[in-house]
Amino acid sequence: MKRVAIGVAMIVSTLALATADAQAPGKWLKLAPFPEPSEELYGAAANGKFYVFGGLAPGWKPKGLAYEYDPASNAWTKKKPMALASHHVAFTELNGRLYAFGGFVPPQSGPSAWVPIDNAWEYDPASDTWKALAPMPTKRGSPVAATVNGKIYVIGGATMHPGSSEPAVLPTRPHRSVGAVEEYDPATNTWRARSPMPTARNHAAVGVVNGKIYVIGGRVGAAFIGVASNTDVVEEYDPATDQWGAVRARMPTARSAGAWGTYGNRIYVAGGEFQNGQLMAAFRALEGYDPATNSWTQLPSMPVPRHGLAGAVVGNRLYLASGDIQSAGIQGMHLDSESHDAFEFAQ
Repeated sequence: MKRVAIGVAMIVSTLALATADAQAPGKWLKLAPFPEPSEELYGAAANGKFYVFGGLAPGWKPKGLAYEYDPASNAWTKKKPMALASHHVAFTELNGRLYAFGGFVPPQSGPSAWVPIDNAWEYDPASDTWKALAPMPTKRGSPVAATVNGKIYVIGGATMHPGSSEPAVLPTRPHRSVGAVEEYDPATNTWRARSPMPTARNHAAVGVVNGKIYVIGGRVGAAFIGVASNTDVVEEYDPATDQWGAVRARMPTARSAGAWGTYGNRIYVAGGEFQNGQLMAAFRALEGYDPATNSWTQLPSMPVPRHGLAGAVVGNRLYLASGDIQSAGIQGMHLDSESHDAFEFAQ
């Protein structure tokens, strides 16, 4: 009887493992390290390549990095730096070109701070050139950008209070998150204001599924994690009607400053950061949202926790580059990671 019981147990165990393998959502891959490790990087995909921009040095000095990653050769190529070295910039793709909006720059004089800007740029990967576009109506940093039907929507961010005499955004000075939504038409190089987002926030994630935009998580109240609060709110915007829809299922892990990408009509959010009086942390979480079922799936965690990392989907992989393995704000400590991982979705 013991031999039979052991044999049955082994068969059941083997079947369970086979079933688990069959249902596995994918796997993590370790790839060529990012050449200039940094925090506050921003990712985008175009023409089968992964692009990484930005970077922030100590003292809030923007690096303006621009790198191209080729999945076929597993190699990085340094490109012309951003036309304006700035940080917390929103990027999106349209017709093989990349578009950059808003962000912060250092003040011309005085102590370090975050000065919101309204700059807009088009980057052409084929010619490795930057072109200035009509500025945004609203100066703001840390918005998100999404492309739907040939138009680009820049959503949320942080800036000074209306009528404020503050010259910049600082953790100890009054400022706010915003719900601004502004639509850019590349064909006419013009802007128009749209219905504002219900939950004003910055450092959020974004994705487009079936012509609708989903803004996920982020930071409410302020731009700095030390004085702001993370949110798990998910909101849906329909550009066709200029309407925000019903409240969606909350993200399982409230976080901000992560990376994201859309694959198979699901939006995936990776990493992020958190702070309170007892903890300063970076997340390993990878979670996927399915608008069709209004539900979330938790996937295998990132190999290295980090925030301020770049992310984008190319093919069936979510690429994640660099970032900081510790939440920001520790005096004299900089833990930028060279990690470059990809989650390869099962097909």
